[in-house]
Amino acid sequence: MPQFVFLWTDTFVLALFLAMAVYTWRVVKRPALRSAWASVARTPSAMCAAVFLVFFLLVGLLDSIHYRPLLPAAPGQEASAPSYAPVARSALDDVLKMAGLTEVEKTYSAPLARFQLTKESMLIDGKPVRDFPRLVNAGVGMDTPEEHQQDILQLSLKGLVWGLLGSVVLAVLLTLWGRKQSMEPGWGAAWRYWWQGQGLVSWRLVWFSACVLVIVLCLVVSLSANYYVLGTDRTGNDIIWQALKSVRTALVIGTLTTFAMLPPAIILGLAAGYFRGWVDDVIQYIYTTLTSIPGVLLIAACVLMMQVYIDTHPDSFDTVAARADLRLFMLCLILGLTGWAGLCRLLRAEVLKLRELDYVQAAQAFGVGHLRIMFRHLLPNVMHIVLITLILEFSGLVLYEAVLSYLGIGVDPSMPSFGRMIDAARSELSRDPIIWWGLAGAFVMMLGLVLSANIFADAVQTAFDPRTRRFKALRVRRTGGAKV
Repeated sequence: MPQFVFLWTDTFVLALFLAMAVYTWRVVKRPALRSAWASVARTPSAMCAAVFLVFFLLVGLLDSIHYRPLLPAAPGQEASAPSYAPVARSALDDVLKMAGLTEVEKTYSAPLARFQLTKESMLIDGKPVRDFPRLVNAGVGMDTPEEHQQDILQLSLKGLVWGLLGSVVLAVLLTLWGRKQSMEPGWGAAWRYWWQGQGLVSWRLVWFSACVLVIVLCLVVSLSANYYVLGTDRTGNDIIWQALKSVRTALVIGTLTTFAMLPPAIILGLAAGYFRGWVDDVIQYIYTTLTSIPGVLLIAACVLMMQVYIDTHPDSFDTVAARADLRLFMLCLILGLTGWAGLCRLLRAEVLKLRELDYVQAAQAFGVGHLRIMFRHLLPNVMHIVLITLILEFSGLVLYEAVLSYLGIGVDPSMPSFGRMIDAARSELSRDPIIWWGLAGAFVMMLGLVLSANIFADAVQTAFDPRTRRFKALRVRRTGGAKV
């Protein structure tokens, strides 16, 4: 039995999924929340984005389950004293190994190539020859360009067929589900229930997005059996492997940093706008002073002090992963505690307007406590600002990590991240021939993650903004209940 390892960020990720499960149960129990999320489910773009978000979240969850494999007993060692590997693995590593994405070459190789990108001196028939060496784990058994092209075509067709079969299976499952939900009997009614969008969710677009994702995954897995789909980097690692391993780092930086930023931003922003006077002056002085310090210098100082502690206490870390994880965790806290000033300023300005409205004045006249007014009456009416800011911060933090990694104050060098991939691509783009696939892999993954999060959050913001809901209700009343 392996020894499971719970890193700092692993605990956060598992707690985040547990919080999502608890919130889902709360949504089921409360009609108001069900109505708001039903509005999100009826938004086609949001449901398409949700499919890809679920994929990224699943990748992050699998990469957060770490363990140390059990090593076989050494000669002369008792079986009752188990020993574990010094390197921690994750469940995602096992999945990628089964997909053939963990094989390592010597150095660069182009996408779907058989040969190494750079020439080396080799002995052929006893004579020194400088040529492109064959890859060890790619293009095995393909000796001619014709065989190479035919093999790629066959593997692509195989992956396409498996992807289409997966799409058909999803359609059948949706039809079976529609048969239970539809009020009309028969398979035709079950098909129309989800294909024509008769339910609360736009299942047709969900199915289409899932089909695209399944087909792409099947193509990648099929081609990875004998090739590197996006090539390899300087150390011979698969670019797709690096991109998938970087997803967890991006999710942790985006979510943990925003959660660390929320408490001071919300509490101080509400207090400054509601109480005004000397409380407002003190809070303004704090965030004005904080924003006057260059952010990069402040973050660099904190990160370097933390790195000194890590270097001077090597016995506190059992594995390299634990050391890298602590640096990632502290980096997120530092980014959160130094980046709350912008949201605090926005909330203060909005609360200054809201505190003069009738319902706030009425609550004060009835003797309602200040904390209850702030968190019961004011906070729900500024949550749309919080949500928009968090999504923008999430997208910016994923990109900001690349800047920090470029400066050498980002994540640990042993931890895969999009910043590390972009930093490596900086020198690769100046080569001849240009090594573009590393940057392309990071770009595609970052685009999918950030774009999906933005689209989904836009629908959530529209559904939960009280002013938007009131505007929609007013339009329906004026049109006699007709759709507009």
